[in-house]
Amino acid sequence: MSGLFVTIDGPAGVGKTTTVRLLAQCLADRGYRVYATAEPSGGLLGETARHHTETYRGHSLACLVAADRYHHLATEIRPHLHAGHIVICDRYVASSYVLQRMDGVPRTFVEAINSAADRPDLAIVLRAPSAIVAARVAARGAHNRFHTGQTTSEHEIALYEEAVQRLAARRYPILAIDTGDAPPGDIADHLVTRIADLKDHASRNVATA
Repeated sequence: MSGLFVTIDGPAGVGKTTTVRLLAQCLADRGYRVYATAEPSGGLLGETARHHTETYRGHSLACLVAADRYHHLATEIRPHLHAGHIVICDRYVASSYVLQRMDGVPRTFVEAINSAADRPDLAIVLRAPSAIVAARVAARGAHNRFHTGQTTSEHEIALYEEAVQRLAARRYPILAIDTGDAPPGDIADHLVTRIADLKDHASRNVATA
């Protein structure tokens, strides 16, 4: 593949979606072909997983999310990578390591059903203090049943720290960034050079292969 696969994960309220949008725009402004996407995806499986967390729980939701991931890879992510795009995905495997654990699914099960998912070229995990992310979630409103206040934010953050270690052990190229209360634009600016360097390096390798 001549493209570059970048994922961005982190607790609710950390600024993932805004960071993805700004990062995609900054890279496009530099002349790179960029495809921004998200999980759960916009397909039937993804829409079901996103909007029916009251209906599907535990193992059934974990399997639904994983099925959407594999379909997303096959129908969107890989084709754009083969076309040479920088693909930036808002949530990926790290989020499953966290949210499905919050839903009572054993870690070994989550790891098993996601073990065949493509490894990204860069897996970014955004960090922020629980008080900051909980306040942002409260201000905008929770998107699902997983976020009910600072206690759940603290639990989510702790599980992300564990996920970073587990994925690093599986040779995921993890980049964990402490955002504090920095604006998403500053975070995007920080990431642009790193991603552009990776893409240019990958392109040179393809050219000389």
